[in-house]
Amino acid sequence: MSEQERQEFFKERAGTEDARFHVVPSEEEWAVKEDGKEEPEYTTDSKDEAIEKAIELADENDTIAYVHSSSGEIEEQYNYETK
Repeated sequence: MSEQERQEFFKERAGTEDARFHVVPSEEEWAVKEDGKEEPEYTTDSKDEAIEKAIELADENDTIAYVHSSSGEIEEQYNYETK
């Protein structure tokens, strides 16, 4: 999948029940971002606080929260999808 295809995929999911939340490094802090959205939902100096917020958002929205390392790799995921 090309970078453009990847961006389009996430943009299409933004604001839908398929959107996921990601804890990602952002400059000197940590951010919680929703698929396809440029602006973060939440930012903090603490990765743990960002994880808590992502889990809360994923739980409220019946979706998944992904936690990324400082290099961008997925370290953990929290699945709150309902079947």
